[in-house]
Amino acid sequence: METQDLNHNVQQHSKSSFWLKNVRLETGFERDDNDQVIHTTTDVFDLEIVDGIIKQLKNHPTTISKDAKVIDAKGLLLLPPMKDMHVHIDKTFYGGNWRAAPWEGGIKDMIKLEEKLIPELLPSSQERAEKCIQLLQSYGSTFARCHCNIDPVSGLKSLEHLQRALENFKEEFSWEIVAFPQHGILHSDSENLLREAAQMNVDFIGGLDPTVVDGDMTKSLDIMFDIALEYDKGVDIHLHEDLSTGKAVMEYMLERVKDNKRLQGNTFISHAYALSQMDEKSLEDMSNQFAEYGIGIVSRIPMGKQLLPIPTLQKHGVIIKAGTDNIMDNFSPFGSGDMLEKAKLCAQLYGWTNEYHLNRALQFATDNVMPLDNAGKQVWPREGSPASFTLVNASCSAEAVARLPRRESVYYNGRQIFSQ
Repeated sequence: METQDLNHNVQQHSKSSFWLKNVRLETGFERDDNDQVIHTTTDVFDLEIVDGIIKQLKNHPTTISKDAKVIDAKGLLLLPPMKDMHVHIDKTFYGGNWRAAPWEGGIKDMIKLEEKLIPELLPSSQERAEKCIQLLQSYGSTFARCHCNIDPVSGLKSLEHLQRALENFKEEFSWEIVAFPQHGILHSDSENLLREAAQMNVDFIGGLDPTVVDGDMTKSLDIMFDIALEYDKGVDIHLHEDLSTGKAVMEYMLERVKDNKRLQGNTFISHAYALSQMDEKSLEDMSNQFAEYGIGIVSRIPMGKQLLPIPTLQKHGVIIKAGTDNIMDNFSPFGSGDMLEKAKLCAQLYGWTNEYHLNRALQFATDNVMPLDNAGKQVWPREGSPASFTLVNASCSAEAVARLPRRESVYYNGRQIFSQ
């Protein structure tokens, strides 16, 4: 039996069959006399991985064939793979020299700036996107929903470069692509470009502030929805508008989604800052309808006045996803690419300091895949599930969220894609 350390060699761990032994898994919650969770229980397991799938999940120690390849996890905690559900890597500064975000003003000022920046960034956009993918992997992310500029300045070049970058990582990363009209569908006359992009293996059609940027809410939203329906795509719109116009946008989107079941469960509103300004009754009503018709909210977990009412949305069963959004680009220099950091920020913002709520906050890093369900029953990983996960030096998920341990090793479908 050949036993190796986790960091022996990334390429060595792509063998189709091996055992990962001494892995720490969460097994349940320990509660006090008042039924409050005070501790997360764990145990050590051995995982047999065959062709990218967890074939066996056994309590350690396990009898392992002397001919098997064995990798020793040395008690590290197994976490689900991270998923970045909103990120822009097609126009990043990352991979080059340091640059702060060079703008002040509103979204239309950004559009003017991008008309100058995009030609500068395009020649190296594929290389920079690839470096961003590697950064995401180093923090445990094996999936990203990538929003890609579709605009008259770059045409379809940003999309072509992004797709080439992603294709180079197809054995160790997966993705969705949103065709995103960053300069406005109407404002930049991008409808035809969006239609072309819809035929280039994208997953979602995007939109941008249909009232503030495009100046015609109904026409802008109808174009976005009609293209999505015509080409059988989902919808994921950037909505930065405040309550004065944003509420009407969300109400109109609800009407379109109510009328077409194909859009239900496949329509998302990214940012949705108007929700943070709603009165309680309006928010409750909107949340109920979002949950009923499957409209999801995708958030970068913003701070300050844009703080979203995530607890209320959760209470009503609204689909909530999170993303890192920007990795050092013309909108923000602060993005780290770390989804676990987003889970920690969410816990900090909403005061989730106890064991249970810190444990539950992990869902914002993993797109709702959790080792334990709300009652504390072990639900992940399972035999037969993909061997995709992150190993960290922490006692439990709550500690990982609160303390942000470094990612020691990251696996995607049985292949080690990152190691310290």
